[in-house]
Amino acid sequence: MRERCVCAEAQNDKARAGSGLSQPGGHNISVPRLQRKNFGAPEHTRDLGRGRMDVVDLDETAVGRMILKPGWRWSTDVAPKMGTSTCQVRHLGAAVSGHLHVVVEDGSEMDIQAGDVYEIPPGHDGWVVGDVPWEAVEFASARVFGATEDEAGVRSLGTILMTDIVGSTATLERVGDARWHSLLLAHNDRLRAQIERFSGREIRTTGDGFQVLFTGAARGVRCAAAMIDALAGLDVQIRAGLHTGEVELAAGNLHGIAVHAAARVSALAGPSEVLVSAVTRDLLDGSGLAFKECGLHELKASPALVRPLP
Repeated sequence: MRERCVCAEAQNDKARAGSGLSQPGGHNISVPRLQRKNFGAPEHTRDLGRGRMDVVDLDETAVGRMILKPGWRWSTDVAPKMGTSTCQVRHLGAAVSGHLHVVVEDGSEMDIQAGDVYEIPPGHDGWVVGDVPWEAVEFASARVFGATEDEAGVRSLGTILMTDIVGSTATLERVGDARWHSLLLAHNDRLRAQIERFSGREIRTTGDGFQVLFTGAARGVRCAAAMIDALAGLDVQIRAGLHTGEVELAAGNLHGIAVHAAARVSALAGPSEVLVSAVTRDLLDGSGLAFKECGLHELKASPALVRPLP
């Protein structure tokens, strides 16, 4: 049976105007401000077995200090509570002291020592080498590493954002391999900056796009609009679609009909366009975001995910 879903287009100008949310104390979180935090008084501390992560929040940005004792190993100290065989979080940070050895699922491995700046992709194990605790300052993983709300088998309500580059094959043919690789790296860097800014969780990349999970619909829509703006001046455009529903995070992957619905909504979007399902739009009353109707679109989906025809 074919069902139909109402989609709406987020207007970028209005989305930007509505993104200046105020925090308690009157601070506008879309405008950088002079501030300082100290790891000695973190907002959050996460248990990592024979280690811990201290996290401070600088409005849109979370920064973590990881301290791992000698003998610490991800597969021994953290894996039991996360329910995955390897760490499914992307790490970006700088090592302060100690020595960490990392092995990735593809067989590649690396030693990270004091003074090194590093990136570790999802799907890895790691352990402390020697008798000196490993200490590092982390950025990309600070909000999610060691968090337990996304343990395998737990279903939760989330907003899924799907993006992809419009006309990627044609662009590759037009600019050539070397230029395409450079564009793709710039695209990834700019979009990841927005994912971090709006507290999204990067689930996976699709080669030329991202799948991101948000705990709030408004942050997901604002992130999508900000991604489009962030690519200004780059020779690529993206489309973005969002849907809200129950999902299950298992082994670092999202499962559920809501994920497929988000992909279908994204496929309907045009260049530099953000589309949201009616389900997501209905959660955004009072958010300050403005939308325009884009009509009814046929989707093969569960009736629970679509709005019935009048």
